[in-house]
This record gives sequence, C-alpha cells and structure tokens, in this order.
Amino acid sequence: MTGVPASAAGGSSGAQGARSSAAASDGARSEVSGSASGPESAGRAPRGAKIAAAAVNQASVWNVANLLTMLRLLLVPGFVALMLADGGYDPAWRSLAWAAFAVAMITDLFDGHLARTYNLVTDFGKIADPIADKAIMGAALVCLSGLGDLPWWVTAVILGRELGITLLRFLVIRYGVIPASRGGKLKTLTQGVAVGMYVLALTGWLATLRFWVMAAAVVLTVATGLDYVRQAIVLRRRGIAERAAALEEREA
Repeated sequence: MTGVPASAAGGSSGAQGARSSAAASDGARSEVSGSASGPESAGRAPRGAKIAAAAVNQASVWNVANLLTMLRLLLVPGFVALMLADGGYDPAWRSLAWAAFAVAMITDLFDGHLARTYNLVTDFGKIADPIADKAIMGAALVCLSGLGDLPWWVTAVILGRELGITLLRFLVIRYGVIPASRGGKLKTLTQGVAVGMYVLALTGWLATLRFWVMAAAVVLTVATGLDYVRQAIVLRRRGIAERAAALEEREA
C-alpha cells in the first residue's frame, strides 16, 4: 500500500493550518483596522478623491462666463470708436454703436448667470465682471454727454452712484455682503434701455420717450443708492454689536 508519510502529511496539514491561521489573522487585522478607521474614512474622502474634487471645483479662467466678460471689455473701445465716428452724429455709425452696446448688455445678463449655475466663478470673474459693467456704461454716458445728447449732471449722478456703492461694499465687506436687490436689478435694466435709446439717433415721440426712461433710470439710481447706504449702515451696526457680544462672552 502506497501512502503518504506521516511527516509529509503532518507537514502538509501544518502548512494548511499555518495558511489558515495567517488568513484568519489577516482577516482579524483587516476587521480591526476597518472598525477603527470606519468612522474616519466615512467622514473623509480618499486622498485621490480630494485631488479630483479640487480639480473639478477649481474652474478654469478660460471658461465661457469669463470669455463673455472679456468680450464685453473688448467691446468698450470698439463702441467708443463707432460712437464717435464721423463726428458722432451719423445715424449709421450710431446704429452700429448701439449694436455693440446691446451685445455688451446681453453678455452682462448671461455671464453671471452661467458662472453661478455651472460653478464657473473665478477670482478673475469677480474682479473683471463689475469692471466691464461700469466700463461700457461709463463709456456710453461720457460719449453721450461729450456729444451734447445727455446733460453732464446725469452722467455724474449715475457714475458717482456706481463708484460710491462699489466703494461702500468694500468698506463693509468685513461685516458682511450687501446683496443685490430687485430695485438694483431694475435700475440696471432701466439704465441699459435708456442709454441704448440715447445711443440711437431717435427723433419724434421716441426721443421724448427716451427722456422719460432716462428720468426713471436716474430716480431708480438715486433711490437704490440710498437703500444700499441704509443696508450698509445696518450691516455695520449689526457686525459691531455681534463682535461686542462675542467679546463679552469670551471675557465672561
């Protein structure tokens, strides 16, 4: 009878036992480590996932929202050239200037919406967007006043309000952010329509209508500016009160 030697059998069963015990110990270690790191890993993503998430969240500067903002900045010198071409009173050149102004206003409506909707907000966009807005509007107002189509005091009121509110936002930024109100959005729309109507060489009842639209824009400009000042004062007082309360709580 051929059989397996006892030593070989013992060695084989010993090896299997060693492998079984090793697997069991490995399973125990993995179970222990899994139970130890379970809560931590549940609340913390793997390192590679963090890097991937950061890459997704970091929007490229060359996204569609920023490209629209850049287009609006490039339209400013083009608009001024068209506005002042042939002395500034040729209806054909003024129509082309109006087209450039209209494109700038339309891109102003879309770039911010796209940036917020598709997470395309960048530091460049935060800085360039308000600059582009004020550049095209300021260029149009200065050109119109320079050509005698719009009183200089209207240009001073609108531009003074825009620059003043921008400065006010920076002064109270440590206490909070002043949100854009519905009145402010209506003001922007009314300003765009009024300035666009003045850019066109309108006559008759349309010329009379644009006067009243501009009057409404000036009223909204002043009213919303005063409202922003009120919000800034309230925000500052609230911030100071919260800081004082926090200081008293720490001292107590």
